[in-house]
Amino acid sequence: MNESGNWRRATGIAGAAIGVIAAGAAAGVAIERMTVGRGIRRKARLALDAAGPYGALRGTPGRARADDGTELYYEADEVTPGETAGAEGIAGPAGPRRRRLFGRKEPAPVTVVFSHGFCLNQDVWHFQRAALRGLVRTVYWDQRSHGRSARGAAQRGPDAVPVTIDQLGRDLKAVIDAAAPDGPLVLVGHSMGGMTVMALADQFPELIRDRVVGVAFVGTSSGKLAEVTYGLPTLGVNAVRSVLPGVLRMLGSQAELVERGRRATAEISAGVIKRYSFSSKDVDPAVARFAERLLESTPIDVVAEFYPAFTEHDKAKALPAFLDIPALVLAGENDLVTPSSHSEAIGDLLPDAELVIVPDGGHLVILEHPEAVTDRLADLLVRVGAVPAPSNVGTHGSTAQPGT
Repeated sequence: MNESGNWRRATGIAGAAIGVIAAGAAAGVAIERMTVGRGIRRKARLALDAAGPYGALRGTPGRARADDGTELYYEADEVTPGETAGAEGIAGPAGPRRRRLFGRKEPAPVTVVFSHGFCLNQDVWHFQRAALRGLVRTVYWDQRSHGRSARGAAQRGPDAVPVTIDQLGRDLKAVIDAAAPDGPLVLVGHSMGGMTVMALADQFPELIRDRVVGVAFVGTSSGKLAEVTYGLPTLGVNAVRSVLPGVLRMLGSQAELVERGRRATAEISAGVIKRYSFSSKDVDPAVARFAERLLESTPIDVVAEFYPAFTEHDKAKALPAFLDIPALVLAGENDLVTPSSHSEAIGDLLPDAELVIVPDGGHLVILEHPEAVTDRLADLLVRVGAVPAPSNVGTHGSTAQPGT
């Protein structure tokens, strides 16, 4: 094999290690970075958006600007007045409409803000979005350098710095200011998105106190991610961790070369992604491929920029901000990325929260068992008065293969 071939093979192997150890929800994503070029991924993304159904739901677009100038993309699913329970005295679609008193502004509705995980984008909430449409105002946004949001401004140029979870918390604040400046809020975060919510609380406790009426942490962690073994032998994981930062910097600096890597590892990548995303053996292949396409949309240099944030993440001290707020803490029982024990630790700090461990669930439990996630989320929204109790939220699909 020539030198170029050796390089591509080496980066493929390194990418596999990065995917397993560093990519969190995107386990295996580094391999995919090396097997599918940006242009091909862009065409696949457009085809997926056009054909659906997964990831095809769209709302009213908007843009917020982070404190470093990064443009953040979000979409809002609005509700027709009279069809929301976001204020006192509001019934559902079959109930009475609000009566606006002369000279008095109607109260702002409850807005549910969804924050996605690493190497994903807002489309990962497909099932929950489908279920909640028309019932409550919702906002979905793409984290910096993900989806339709711009590349992090602070991560570009000669003075580029790695992303921090605190920065993501400030990004969420910018999205809230732009998309939901008034009214009650329910915050929902999966994986890195849950960490983002914690960072928001850490830096803006007054926002939590004054406006947040409910919170849901899904498959996330408040810290100690450096202790996660990803289902691998501890000795091997520690050995990889010792060299991983340098490998990531190297691969990030050679992003274009890595992007042109061999396609031969595509099948390996799909297997790794499935192992670290799902626990069930009967996940619909279309859902599995949808997850792959979400994960493969993140370039290796973005993976490199975010990696240090997870080992440094520690937001346990921020969680008491949610003590007096209805909370849901949910995880897949067999999550290899943010183990369910991390959700149990969050539950220990929020003793009044509903703690749900979904049997046979992996890291992408929101796609794998959407009916379980949506059911508990709907219950939270009923408890905080965001949707009327009689509402039929529905499961909006199962990820099981036909005939199972």
